[in-house]
Amino acid sequence: MEAVDSNGKSIGKDSYVIYNGTGTIGKILELKTQDKSVWVKTDANDLWYNSIYLQAIDKIEEKKLKRKSEDIDGKIKKSHKIVGDDIDMSSELCDGGG
Repeated sequence: MEAVDSNGKSIGKDSYVIYNGTGTIGKILELKTQDKSVWVKTDANDLWYNSIYLQAIDKIEEKKLKRKSEDIDGKIKKSHKIVGDDIDMSSELCDGGG
């Protein structure tokens, strides 16, 4: 059985993929077939992914995605500094809907 990603593109050992659920990026280390599904193990972690939930990417794209993720993390940290972590949210001054 041939391994294909969520777009029907063939993937194999040493291909780079991204898991659509969490954005985890990795290089394919192993493939196995079980219960009419192809399972893929990447170098990102010790988990097996069903190939239909992966998307093939270029190695260059992997670097761009990591950089974008780091930018987002930086913006989140910056917003915490601006807003501050010492805001008291326990007060019930504003009623919500309903």
